[in-house]
Amino acid sequence: MLRRVRAPEGGRAVGFDPDDATVTAARRDPRAFEPLYRKYVGQVYSFAVYELRDHHAAEDATEQVFLQALAGLSRFEERATGDDESTFRVWLFQVARNVLSNERRRARRHPQASIDLAAGVASGEDVEAAVADREEADRVWRAIARLPAQRRRVLVLRFVEEMTAREIGRVLGRSEGAVRVLIHRALRSVAEELARVEREDGTVDEPVRGVQA
Repeated sequence: MLRRVRAPEGGRAVGFDPDDATVTAARRDPRAFEPLYRKYVGQVYSFAVYELRDHHAAEDATEQVFLQALAGLSRFEERATGDDESTFRVWLFQVARNVLSNERRRARRHPQASIDLAAGVASGEDVEAAVADREEADRVWRAIARLPAQRRRVLVLRFVEEMTAREIGRVLGRSEGAVRVLIHRALRSVAEELARVEREDGTVDEPVRGVQA
């Protein structure tokens, strides 16, 4: 988010991007881009994993995102004018959105076997409970994966990347109000899908935390 600071002469408020100094340095010297890479590589990678459901594809896409961001850094412009606010983080995720959309289109043309993303159960854990938790998470993410692209992305950006509705709106090119509606509808769709699967399987599970109709 942009913080607001007032100009010394009492003029209009201007925005402040916490990455502004690093971005300025990276424009002068590409080697100064490394701190931005270290700061955001984990966030971009997790977004890519949830979008692509493949660790190797996510790694490749993450590198593409940062290469494109570095190449296009001169075109990034911090803005703080009403609904046109933009920070480096928001712009970076706009780049990521485009890269991942292209990768998903490519994957549909050349489908491959999916890779299991579930982590192994560590020794000493309650194996039965851990497997049940993993199965529940798998059901949730299978339901999320079947959502339309915009609804899927708002859930990942909101609950994985912990972006605000305003930031998500900037990434997706939607208003803050539209993002809130998308989140609500996406959660409702996930809840309905889980309920449908439970009815078909004849299973009764505890309600999924954080997903309400």
